[in-house]
Amino acid sequence: MARSPPRSRFAPLLFVVAALASIFSSSAEIKNLKISSDSRPIILFEKFGFTPRGEVNITVSDVVVSSTLATPDPALLGFLLLADESLIQAVYDSQHERSANSNPNPNGGCILDSTYVIRLFTLAEISRQSASLNRSFPITHPDEYSLFFANCAPETSVSMSVRTEMYNGLPDGSRDYLSVGQSPVPSLYAFFAIVYVAFFAFWIYVTLFRNLDAAQGIHHLMAGLLLTKALNLVFAAEDQHYIRQTGTPHGWDVLFYIFQFLKGVLLFTVIVLIGTGWSFLKPFLQEREKRVLIIVIPLQVIANIASIVIGETGPFIQDWVTWNQFFLLIDVVCCCAILFPIIWSIRSLRETSKTDGKAAKNLAKLTLFRQFYIVVIGYLYFTRIVAYALRTIASYKYQWVSVATEETASLAFYVFMFYMFRPAEKNQYFMLDDKEEEAAEMVLREEEFEL
Repeated sequence: MARSPPRSRFAPLLFVVAALASIFSSSAEIKNLKISSDSRPIILFEKFGFTPRGEVNITVSDVVVSSTLATPDPALLGFLLLADESLIQAVYDSQHERSANSNPNPNGGCILDSTYVIRLFTLAEISRQSASLNRSFPITHPDEYSLFFANCAPETSVSMSVRTEMYNGLPDGSRDYLSVGQSPVPSLYAFFAIVYVAFFAFWIYVTLFRNLDAAQGIHHLMAGLLLTKALNLVFAAEDQHYIRQTGTPHGWDVLFYIFQFLKGVLLFTVIVLIGTGWSFLKPFLQEREKRVLIIVIPLQVIANIASIVIGETGPFIQDWVTWNQFFLLIDVVCCCAILFPIIWSIRSLRETSKTDGKAAKNLAKLTLFRQFYIVVIGYLYFTRIVAYALRTIASYKYQWVSVATEETASLAFYVFMFYMFRPAEKNQYFMLDDKEEEAAEMVLREEEFEL
């Protein structure tokens, strides 16, 4: 009887975990992980881009292997590195051998024996007396590698403690614990944090000193959004900086998650309130608009819990794929929900323009809300679709480009939103001359403002 399971166990799982790791790549700080009674054939621990001075260090201890069959061969369980460029070849090779009528090599079904992977060590190399192993492996060929644990023994589960370190050596002898494509990220966060601090100071000047009489409640809420966004970037920069230098965030990740949550809740709340026209167009919210807020805010809480689980654990946990799918679903629901108040405002203004005799003002408001709707769609598209595409297709050396793109799109959106809805005593959208009434009425009759 062949010692290995069919290779079909590995092919689909390799694609799934590698694809999700590209979307939700985490910083490769020093991690201490605990695997408990896990029978998965393939487990992804980390994904990391190496320079020629890269190194992998793995410590395995407290290993317990159990099987419902005969005593498993520990040589069929081990750690390996797989480069992205070899992933398709490894999967194709496994499918090709599985489809063969006969397999002359009884161990050929184990991915540890594939010519496309770098086998690090197997559990057979662990001493029975110490039950632990510590190994370091220099990277001879720079590339982006995924660290996997492969279990080729059928109906076998493994429990163990694993400590992983992945880093790139620097010329001065120190270590960089961020992937080569993530090394510029702390500087990027710091730069955008400075920009938002300056933005916040300017907004305070505009709302509290220059146009205090025209400032509404929504403008003070927008100031709070800018402050939380700036602090979120400050703590993100500190978090990544300490990870790059020491491999651990030194508690900065806690502050980062707190302000990430506050920023997310405030951003969606501000978009919903602006979309309803609250504070500067009307002093109240309708029931359906309140329901949107009641839905969006709890969903943001849940989304941030999922984000913390994804960021603080990793693909080694059994429910990691489920948490990722859950996060994506919640994010899509929130993005769709915040569009409804804008659509309702546009329709309401359209109906009002037929009866209140203020065509010019209504046309200006319709134009403003239509522009806001388009810009919100563009913001969601860039920060969700374009940033994801860049993370997926960009070389591992340029993963920072997706961060720069997302933050640039966010800054452009903030600038537009704050400019268009700034406090002003004679806002061009709401204080128009009555001479424009006739022209505006004709436009409103001809233009349906379809979305």
